[in-house]
Amino acid sequence: MNKSISKIYISADHRGVGLKLYLIEMLSAVGYLVVNLGTDDPNTMVDFPEITERVTDKMLTDKTARGIIVCGSGAGVQIAANRFRHIRASRCERPDQARVDRFHDDVNVLTLSADDIDAEMAMLTATAFLESPFDAIERRIRRIKMIS
Repeated sequence: MNKSISKIYISADHRGVGLKLYLIEMLSAVGYLVVNLGTDDPNTMVDFPEITERVTDKMLTDKTARGIIVCGSGAGVQIAANRFRHIRASRCERPDQARVDRFHDDVNVLTLSADDIDAEMAMLTATAFLESPFDAIERRIRRIKMIS
C-alpha cells in the first residue's frame, strides 16, 4: 500500500456502480482510505460529468489524493476529468498501462470502463495505479507544467 496517498476519491455513474462498490471493498481491505462519492444505485441514471466533478472538486484541495472514476465506457469520465487543470486522467484496462501512465505522466485519476474490464483486472489495474511512482525528472515535470 502506498502510504503517501491521503485518500482515494471514487465515483461511478449508474453503469459503473457494481465495479465501484467492489473496488471500495477491496481497496479498503488492503488499508486505503476510500471516499465514496456516489452513485450507489444502478437503477438511478446519473450523468457522467456530474460524478466526475465530485472527484475533481475534492482533489483540488487534497493534493496527495488520487481518484478513480468508473462509467460504462471509461472514456466519458476521462474526457470530463481532463477538462480540469489539476487533473491528469487516463483510461486503463491493464496494470502495465497504469504503471506507465503514472511513471511518465503523473496520472492522478484512473478511469475504468465497467463494460470492458472484469472486477479482478480492475483491482489489479487500480493497485498498479496506486502503487506506481512518478519519474519526476525535469522533462516530465516540464511537460506537466505545460499542460497545467
